[in-house]
Parts: sequence; C-alpha cells; structure tokens
Amino acid sequence: MPQLIVLPHEELCPDGAVLDAQKGVSICDTLLDHGIEIEHACEKSCACTTCHVILREGYDSLSEATEMEEDLLDKAWGLEPTSRLSCQALVGDQDLVVEIPKYSINMVKEGH
Repeated sequence: MPQLIVLPHEELCPDGAVLDAQKGVSICDTLLDHGIEIEHACEKSCACTTCHVILREGYDSLSEATEMEEDLLDKAWGLEPTSRLSCQALVGDQDLVVEIPKYSINMVKEGH
C-alpha cells in the first residue's frame, strides 16, 4: 500500500503526517479521510484551485493532468512544475510526498 507523506502545514497539519493511501483514490479524498481538512470549494469537481498541492516526490507516478486541470492550475497560488489539483490526482503505486501551499486562491474562509 502506498503512503502519502504530508509535509507540515501551519494550519492543516502542523506536524506533518504519514498516511496509508489506497491506489486509485484522489489525494484530496485521502487527506480528508485522515482528518486533514484541505479546502475543496468546488466539492472536487475540477472547477477551482483550492485543493492545489505540490508533489515533492512521486509526481511521475500520477496519471497526466487533463487540459482542464492544467488550465485551472495556471490560476493557483504558488504554482510549481509539480503542482496538481489534489481532487484530480489519483494515488498510484508509489509513495507520494505532498506539500499543501500556505495559501489558496480562496482567501476568504469561514472561521478564519
């Protein structure tokens, strides 16, 4: 079973985490299933960039991003060559090291 290694994020996962991930499940769903409340304003329909993550390891094990995802990623805060929308990136056979950016394009959040 592949692992999802989440680098520390000040608000969402201050100590980082190592999560068991299921092949074929999105990074977003894996994070949410383990209590890491990553934003997903469009309810995982590939219509926003709030679930943007940066893959520090394992990027090449993911399926290729669709043109729609690539177009949306162009609007993401802190875009890097290994950025993906976590709602669209499905876990493969390899471990993944994921960084959740400090900010998202959705700067207004309830309770913050």
